[in-house]
Amino acid sequence: MKTVIIFLIAFVLALIVGRLFKKTQRPTNNQQVWPYYVKRPMGAAEQVLYFRLIKALPDYIVLAQVNMARVLNIKPSADFHEWNNRINRLSFDFVVCNRDFSVVAAIELDDASQHNFYQQDADAKKNKACKDAELRLIRWHVKLLPEEEAIQAAFSEHLITKTSLPDPAHDEQFDQMLSSVG
Repeated sequence: MKTVIIFLIAFVLALIVGRLFKKTQRPTNNQQVWPYYVKRPMGAAEQVLYFRLIKALPDYIVLAQVNMARVLNIKPSADFHEWNNRINRLSFDFVVCNRDFSVVAAIELDDASQHNFYQQDADAKKNKACKDAELRLIRWHVKLLPEEEAIQAAFSEHLITKTSLPDPAHDEQFDQMLSSVG
């Protein structure tokens, strides 16, 4: 019995010493290699649309993958943290700005993920936030990317004034222009 107890004590001590030794050998967070790698920030459809946007809209600035909180601010009368939390993890695929960086419109590319409950919730938040902020939100499907002419038509002066803001969920006039192009 004494032999078993001595063996157990020796085993426990060996485990403790082993862990202490292992801890001293473990590299700190700055020394260890983190598991990141570089990837493309845009998928194929986003790249195609980006180049069409910059070619079709040479007088505008086109930004990609923009956090909504960089575009939408919270009115001083509202609880900043409550309202910012609703949008701080959401982003627009593209934001089109004038040369002074005033925002003209946000663009979203829709795909099969729109059937996902979480994506539908995010889209509803984007739609509501843009509507209430009076920011034009354009939605195009990845399988129906507009050509340069349709993009130019969507950004013609009469379509981007605040008095004629389209419903961000569905822009029938633009859909008609898009179908006539393709």
